[in-house]
Amino acid sequence: MLFYDKILSGNRNISCGTCHHHDLGGTDGLSLGIGEGGVGLGPERTAGTGEDRIKKRVPRNAPALWNLGAKEVRVLFHDGRLEISDLYGNGYDSPAEEWLPQGLETILAAQAVFPMVAQFEMAGNPKENEVAGAVHDRIDAAWPIIAKRVRTIPEYGRMFVEAFDHIDRPEQVTIVEIANAIAAFEGTEWQSYDSPFDQWLAGDTSALDDAQERGRKLFFGEAGCSGCHAGPRFTDQGFRALGLPAFGPGRTRRFDPIPRDVGRMGATDDLEDAYRFRTPSLRNVALTAPYGHNGAYATLEQMVRHHSDPEAARAAWKEADARLPEAPWLSAIDFVIRSDSREMARQAAALDIEPLRLSEDQIADLVAFLHALTGETALKRPLGRPERVPSGLPVD
Repeated sequence: MLFYDKILSGNRNISCGTCHHHDLGGTDGLSLGIGEGGVGLGPERTAGTGEDRIKKRVPRNAPALWNLGAKEVRVLFHDGRLEISDLYGNGYDSPAEEWLPQGLETILAAQAVFPMVAQFEMAGNPKENEVAGAVHDRIDAAWPIIAKRVRTIPEYGRMFVEAFDHIDRPEQVTIVEIANAIAAFEGTEWQSYDSPFDQWLAGDTSALDDAQERGRKLFFGEAGCSGCHAGPRFTDQGFRALGLPAFGPGRTRRFDPIPRDVGRMGATDDLEDAYRFRTPSLRNVALTAPYGHNGAYATLEQMVRHHSDPEAARAAWKEADARLPEAPWLSAIDFVIRSDSREMARQAAALDIEPLRLSEDQIADLVAFLHALTGETALKRPLGRPERVPSGLPVD
């Protein structure tokens, strides 16, 4: 219920589920999301109108949620700005630094608190609501406001008392319990390990068709995909520069105002990390288009083709390839970074993958194998989208 309840957003108009919806494989189907101020769901979502229209696109693609509850997960967000760490004495190295509250049981719970206080995702703009205003003062000032909103709804208050042994009355509920509840949901709801490939691993050699079997051999062999997409979740949780086509507002820093995204470097301030992004899991990847940290490619074939020949794919990419809901007032910024020749040269030069020059048949076989990573019950989740939420707000 909390996952789909817009009560967690500053203006009560967007939920976690808006951008990570069951009907869309846990994502939103867009290259760059339409966050706070938008209207509708998925590819049909619009950028809003009048004073409520969006001020900026969400600068990165909405990541999938599959298997993020696994104990091995140690880093989250495209740039890894949330990591398990003792640096600040609260269990995590995060943008909240020492102000992240104690008691967040998993990294998934720690992640859950950040979209709520992100201006263009859920919080809204300063002066629009008390949450956005509090964030403007200091990041941790907003979480108590959100927690009070939730616990003062009688139905939620009763549910928290029933669910948590240490909660005897609703007044005790904080953002920590809210985040732990959301993480418990996400960590179980989005588990998926029943793909044809899993059947193959269990000994059923007929689980993969001929193309998928050829793709499997390529993936773990000549193509070298498993060097980065390793382990049962098909990610080593490392960071690499792929040289994807650049567009969008960028994830800018206060001292770096041009609309670019420097990736991991934005979290570490280490020049060696420039333009590197977290290796995503490939579980159910066929359900989570578009692909890349900015959703540059609409299909798996395009993404595999980019890995095969990044330079050629980058040169062939067209602005029309981006899935961006129309927002004329933002059009001047959507692709402006592409006119910066020096920045484009820097991004093109930062490349951690070797061109493979795969044949058309090999590309097709790899795509077939990636489809074999789709769980048979992936679209039949245990709980699914609720029909209603305790706040009474509409459910996307």
